[in-house]
Parts: sequence; structure tokens; C-alpha cells
Amino acid sequence: MHHIITSEPISDYAENFSKKESQTLFELNQQTQLMPGAQMISGHLQGVFLEMISCMIQPRNILEIGTYTGYSAICLAKGLKPDGKVHTIDRDRSIQGIRDDYWEKAGLDKVIQQHLGDAAIILQSLKEIPFDLIFIDADKGNYGLYYDLLIETVPSGTIFLADNVLFHGEVILPEDQQSKSAKAIHQFNKKIAEDKRVEQVLLPIRDGVSIIRKIA
Repeated sequence: MHHIITSEPISDYAENFSKKESQTLFELNQQTQLMPGAQMISGHLQGVFLEMISCMIQPRNILEIGTYTGYSAICLAKGLKPDGKVHTIDRDRSIQGIRDDYWEKAGLDKVIQQHLGDAAIILQSLKEIPFDLIFIDADKGNYGLYYDLLIETVPSGTIFLADNVLFHGEVILPEDQQSKSAKAIHQFNKKIAEDKRVEQVLLPIRDGVSIIRKIA
């Protein structure tokens, strides 16, 4: 069953009255649409949202789990402090040339550091970094694992953003009608709601985005 989270006319209206894409982001978006898995790109509206959150926090250290073509990394990097850095993790080496090209075009190649490989392993090597902002947008079955690996090591006040937390609307279906990924996302949402160390709000932006703040 297909569920529309936000109708296309409303999404178009929201984009029309949000900050416009930069030329670099527009070109990267267009190139990504020609690639397999193009639906994974954050895109215009969510990209502006990520940039706005980053600019409000002004983080020194950002972690992104799930790079894809590098669009969201550009958006997140816009809010960095002058000496800040984005650490972004992905398994796919085949499109690194695209990422590097557009990060350079955006003037952000010096502040975005790519880590290639298994996120669960890479996170062990990054646990000493006090991340201010974390964006989880990778394999849905491991959201809970990545969260568990990070929540104890990051300082209070750290903001987590989790993408696809409505998973095409499947999360509200009976369990026997949910896909494997939807079930995993639903369990992640329950995990966050029950965790007294954080407070959260789930927003119906694109495919659902949760803002989670560590309070203890």
C-alpha cells in the first residue's frame, strides 16, 4: 500500500516559499536524479531544513551516517563554526568522485571528511569526538545500533536528526503489513520515545524527520 506523507502540491508550495537551492545543490540534485536510488537524496526542502538546524546550533563537530551523493553533507556544513568539521560515513566508494567534485564546487571540501566502510566499526574510531549534531540516514535496520553506539559518548545537548522515521507511511500499518525496514523504524521510534535520556519531536517533513536532544 502506498501512502502519501505530504501531497505533492503542498510539498511544491513549501519548496517555493523556502530558501532556494544554490546552483551547486541544484546541479547535484539533477545529477542524482539520473542515478539508482535517487529517492535517497535529501533534496531541496529537507536540505534547507538541515541547513537551518545546523545554522541554529552552529556546531563544531557534525556526524552524518549515510552520505549518498553528498547533498545533505553540504547542507549540514553550512552551519559549522569556522573551525568545524563534518564527518560523514558511507559504504559506497563508487560515487566518491561525485561527492568530492560537488563538495569542492561548494567550497566545503576542506571541512567535509569522508569515512568509507561499516558505520558500526567507524563509529568506534570517532567516539572521542564531541559531536554537536548527528544525522542518521543509512540502513534502517541499524538505526537503533548507531544510536546506542553514540548516545552515551556524546555530551548533553547533542542533537540527533533521524530521517525516514515515517517510512512511506508504513509505520502506522498493522505489523503484518509493514516491510522489514518499516518494522525496524517503528521499533526505533518506540526506543526513542521510551528513552528518558532524550526528548524528541517527530515531524512529517518529506518521509519523516525526528529531532532528538540528549538532556541527561
